[in-house]
Amino acid sequence: MIWSREFAMPNAETFSLPPVARLLDKWLADVDVVIDPFARNSTRGTLTNDLNPNTTAQYHLLAEEFVNNDLFDAECAGAVLFDPPYSPRQIAECYQQVGRVCGVKETQNARLYKTVKGGLDRLLRIGGIAICCGWNSMGFGIGRGYEMLEILLVMHGAAHNDTIVTVERKGGAK
Repeated sequence: MIWSREFAMPNAETFSLPPVARLLDKWLADVDVVIDPFARNSTRGTLTNDLNPNTTAQYHLLAEEFVNNDLFDAECAGAVLFDPPYSPRQIAECYQQVGRVCGVKETQNARLYKTVKGGLDRLLRIGGIAICCGWNSMGFGIGRGYEMLEILLVMHGAAHNDTIVTVERKGGAK
């Protein structure tokens, strides 16, 4: 497994951070279908979604709906990207930007993460790559049958939380 730690100024567009961009370039170079349920304006995914209709994403659904519907066949993706809002405050801000009501249920990031990761797991083929960004290194996890390949810590200085990026390969056994 590869471990690395690099510095980058904080940016809400995680994939634009130079260390993260290099990691994505490396792991997504030859992937045919990349699903990104929290894309914002990123073009890293080939199938993109963002709740905010003012982004360039192809779909504008709740991430849970995007990954758990009949839009795509099971195991259609060679890679999935998981870069959700990291905190309940960030989730609330995303909802408020689009005029949606946001209560306690909506800001439960553990519930959101589990539901979206479950949907992405269904869409990712065996041997595919899952790349997760956030404030923890949980990734998709051993319980779902994933093997950790790389962890990148991106420090932002001062009192900013690090961005943690995990890269995992989906195995056949769960």
